[in-house]
Amino acid sequence: MGEKQQFRLGLVGYGEIGSTVGKGLREAGLQQIFCYDKYAFNGPYADLIQDRAKAAGVTLVKSNKELADAAELIFSVTPGSCSLESADSFASVLSNKHTFLDFASATPKIKKSVADKLASSGAFLGDGSIEGTPLQGYSMRMLSSGPAGERVRDWLVPWGMQIEFMGPVLGTASGIKIIRSVLIKGIEALTDEMLLAARQYGIDEVVLASASKTLARPFMDTVHSLTPSGVIHAKRRAEELEMSADAVQDAGIEPIMARAIAARLRWKESLGLKDHFKGVVPANYKIAIDAIVEKMQAQASSQKAAE
Repeated sequence: MGEKQQFRLGLVGYGEIGSTVGKGLREAGLQQIFCYDKYAFNGPYADLIQDRAKAAGVTLVKSNKELADAAELIFSVTPGSCSLESADSFASVLSNKHTFLDFASATPKIKKSVADKLASSGAFLGDGSIEGTPLQGYSMRMLSSGPAGERVRDWLVPWGMQIEFMGPVLGTASGIKIIRSVLIKGIEALTDEMLLAARQYGIDEVVLASASKTLARPFMDTVHSLTPSGVIHAKRRAEELEMSADAVQDAGIEPIMARAIAARLRWKESLGLKDHFKGVVPANYKIAIDAIVEKMQAQASSQKAAE
């Protein structure tokens, strides 16, 4: 990936991610790191932001323009809900001297809108996503894509960061992360709901131990087990989840996740996949997903014809 080269890095946002990246890169020897965080001097966490930046040797600036004047590569790690607002504020201060990548968790559509807002600036643009956590330090796993995706990788990987380029289509890296989050954040919410209910029954440790045994196998083994068999057993699994939701409700916990799972399984049952496969579990998850897509498209065509 090449040798370390000094350049001027600008961070947008100095929260958990920004401060981890800033501190790690400074310790690795990158000399000039600047940051604009709109709450750095006037906000509930201003003291924390300033203390973190001072300890790391990161220079805080007071405006988007100051950051643009100071930095060559701008690495934005604001919340995804702020991506478009941030792009608006940078549109008039960037130029063809800048490389700008938004690493916020947001949809490909939002990332493309960010690029559209900044296109007239002449800046070299891309997007990225963060798959790791700050607990792993500044070398947490990241993805990049778009025209500037390779550049951010080539500039930062030699300094110890872990960035994988996913291709030239802007939004690819963000799409991987945001769709993956359906599962990862879903696991968090499901675990919360399961444990809250289990605690009321006094069985939380036992339930966790049982679930741990099932989930100890490699994840792809779980996919190959559940997804193909799910097209055959959707009805039975829906009935079980409806009972699970009742048990959660009986424990005094609103079964938000359990009801949603049951609804998704009932929807899958409605596609008639058991008849489609004549009751035989397909060989792999791809065959199962292809059949679901085929049924969805057929339903859509029927609905359109009926309109």
